[in-house]
Amino acid sequence: MYLVDLQRQAVHSVLVAHGLGSDPHYTGWLIRFSNTPGSLATSAGGYVTGPAYTGEHGHSLRLQGLDRTNSNAEDRDIVIHSAWYVSQERALSTGKIGRSDGCFAVAQTSLEQVLDHLGTGRFLYAEKLAT
Repeated sequence: MYLVDLQRQAVHSVLVAHGLGSDPHYTGWLIRFSNTPGSLATSAGGYVTGPAYTGEHGHSLRLQGLDRTNSNAEDRDIVIHSAWYVSQERALSTGKIGRSDGCFAVAQTSLEQVLDHLGTGRFLYAEKLAT
């Protein structure tokens, strides 16, 4: 995930997990997107950040899908939260990080930075970059 600060002309990257359904063979690479409930996949497209809340995964940030490719984000409970399976150490030791149920899961050490940067009413865009 790239956090872009247009005022400071700065970009910062953080590890983010993609959904289990986006990488069914656990290669570490996103294979497909899905907007289908129960797919456990990440959804592509634009999102607007909603309010922060404390839930099952601790401090989290709601997301609303803006495109037909992610219009079910709220119904699927796709949010930004931290997860134990996302860390630089895990990436270095196993060559990949874990997978979420479709949420944007970041390292516990990155969560506050991500939430502070995004806040409510900000734009998030998910897409697979060509490799």
